[in-house]
Amino acid sequence: MRCPLCYQMRLEQTARIAKHGKFDAFTTTLLISPYQKHDVLKQTGEAIAAAYGIPFLYMDFRPGFKRSVELSKEMGLYRQQYCGCIYSEAERYARDRGTEF
Repeated sequence: MRCPLCYQMRLEQTARIAKHGKFDAFTTTLLISPYQKHDVLKQTGEAIAAAYGIPFLYMDFRPGFKRSVELSKEMGLYRQQYCGCIYSEAERYARDRGTEF
């Protein structure tokens, strides 16, 4: 399964930047998505937090997902229809074409 690897790479880089910048904690915008694997994100974030010595802030932001979509549309912001990795991008376009990835 690719998601744990993607989460690992993203959150490690975020933790590095947060630690270097002397931030209080790190988190991810993926936590607002009802399409992401929150249990895996939380477990991965907590493991990285322990390894890097900086807290991972886990919050279930999913209740605000609908409103975030509304606000982003009102503001004319770009909303990516996939998580950002090459595999999810390919899956997204395959769905649009009615094919399988």
